[in-house]
Amino acid sequence: MEKFKVYHSERFDRELSRFDKKFNERVDKIEDKLVENPYYGSPLGTPSFRETRFENYRIYYLVYHDLKAIYMVAISGKKDQQKVINTIKLFMDFFREEIEKIAKKDKS
Repeated sequence: MEKFKVYHSERFDRELSRFDKKFNERVDKIEDKLVENPYYGSPLGTPSFRETRFENYRIYYLVYHDLKAIYMVAISGKKDQQKVINTIKLFMDFFREEIEKIAKKDKS
């Protein structure tokens, strides 16, 4: 089975930079799991929109099976969870366009 590739949105990288080394290492381990099993974590209304939890935080990502890509898009605490989920759902088309450009550039 072909492995998936993990990409980060600019927002995800900005949010990730606020966390300590331990949290970043945990995100790396989650990404390693996603490369092997892109449907790791819990679905959020659709199989391709998922989250995984670490401590009191949620890490949100989108799975694009046709592109063999996983797009890490946001991190939130439990308090902001629903707001972040709603925002991601609102921007699904935008994320699709963004990941298509990134994956295409990565392949060339």
